[in-house]
Amino acid sequence: MEFKMHNQIDKYLITCAFPYSNGSIHLGHLLEQIQADILVRYLRMKSHIVFFICSDDTHGTAVMLKSQKLKISSKFLIEKTLKKHKKIFKKFSIFHDNYSSTNSKFNKKFCEKIYKQLKKKKLLFKKKIFQWYDIELKIFLSDRFVKGTCPRCQSFDQFGDHCEKCGAFYYSGDLLNVRSVLSNTIPILKSSTHIFFNIKYFKNFLKKWIKKKVFQNSVLNKTKEWLFSGLKAWNISRDFPYFGFLIPGFSKKYFYVWFDAIIGYLSNFEELCFKNSEIIFSEFWNLHSKIILYQFIGKDIINFHTLFWPSILEAISYRKPTKIFAHGHITFQGRKLSKSRGIVLTAKKWLKFFDSDSLRYYYATKINNSIEDIEINLENFIYKINSDLVNRIVNLAARNASFLKKNFLNILSKKFIKLDIYLIFINSIPIIQNFYFKQKFCLVTQKIMELADLANQYISNEKPWKLSNSKKDLKKMHLIVSMGINLFRILITFLKPITPVLAKNAEKFLKIKLTFQNCKVPLLNHKIKNFFNLHNRLDLKILNSFFKNI
Repeated sequence: MEFKMHNQIDKYLITCAFPYSNGSIHLGHLLEQIQADILVRYLRMKSHIVFFICSDDTHGTAVMLKSQKLKISSKFLIEKTLKKHKKIFKKFSIFHDNYSSTNSKFNKKFCEKIYKQLKKKKLLFKKKIFQWYDIELKIFLSDRFVKGTCPRCQSFDQFGDHCEKCGAFYYSGDLLNVRSVLSNTIPILKSSTHIFFNIKYFKNFLKKWIKKKVFQNSVLNKTKEWLFSGLKAWNISRDFPYFGFLIPGFSKKYFYVWFDAIIGYLSNFEELCFKNSEIIFSEFWNLHSKIILYQFIGKDIINFHTLFWPSILEAISYRKPTKIFAHGHITFQGRKLSKSRGIVLTAKKWLKFFDSDSLRYYYATKINNSIEDIEINLENFIYKINSDLVNRIVNLAARNASFLKKNFLNILSKKFIKLDIYLIFINSIPIIQNFYFKQKFCLVTQKIMELADLANQYISNEKPWKLSNSKKDLKKMHLIVSMGINLFRILITFLKPITPVLAKNAEKFLKIKLTFQNCKVPLLNHKIKNFFNLHNRLDLKILNSFFKNI
């Protein structure tokens, strides 16, 4: 995947995949949201115009069944969940320009509009198929509610449409030793007529489109595998009972949740345009739009975004994504976080024990624009936060601020010392920016810590605590600790997209706004506030309590 750095001001639209409404936001959701948010914050620091959108994915059998279990309406359930999701994201400093719902009137209108366009262009057809049917519950089973043995690699306990072991996608009717997840009974195959999108029509288009280096190489290779092994028509309908939008002309057929979910990117942005009349929908979505469109997704939904989504956009003559960034799963003790697998670390539970900036930083040290899974090791997490953020960054400010308060009324020196070390920091700006732009956040944090070590080593070598109260020594001390504060300021500027709470505290302490441009000019004869705790140290003892609550 290629990137081109340039200095002009661009417009960006950035999206994340939609969290599902039948559960809480967990650490897996947060990986994607934090990755996108770090990039959004960086781009805005560079003065680019960025719109960041997301929605709750609200339709499908799972939402319907959960609402029935809770004895509430599906609409009430998704509205209640939406409020919780938005609240959690804000607690992790993730602020979307529009966070909506796929059950919105905007999405309903868009789904019906696109359906009619596809129908008019004869890209839809009806076909009778056999699906797994739960006799006990009297309901057709979606792929996620069917488990069995993979027909390709013979792995047990795999879902109805894909195998998590070998990565195969297959027709659920080919699954072996099938059982219903909902009733734990053996389902039967029952026929029903469904509506299909003829994606085969777009095979030549897709062959050309994937050559534009829109994805990471591993994603490209997987997409090629699906594309050249033969595209299968996509079933965009589901049978009653179901929670979703009724398909025009049918009384018991609903749009498949994944059909209205991907269309949700369009309707969400239209909703944003409705709220802000200065944003022009067509400027972002017309076929020849120059706006940069970045989309963040998990590796388990690649096929929907690299095949079906661009085909739908091509069918309605809309622009395609500039880049699609897939990421791996979050694993804990070697197991994938998955609600369906019963392994969940919720964001709400995390905040009972740890702060949001620490998770953002920990994730940043792992993110390198690949689709490799990220293992959460809590002992390593606590060590890294204490070692990096507290000992190497915050402590740099604390040890120098104490001298400024005691001897210089919190006022930085009028002159500068050791210009060479300052220039090393300033010359690192384009390096840091390049890593941010390429989403190699692990290299951002690595470079910051290298510079932090350099700054701390400078203070340790100069030993301001050993200087006497003579006028000459005090003058030297003033220059040394003022340099320490200036180096801290640059480090926090570099960290700002990753740790916004820490950066905000630092701005209050330094009484300045942190920008890449501003930090090129040293702070001289500038009064700062008394030092206060910018970030808490984490206690290893908290792990026992955390593990007891999992």
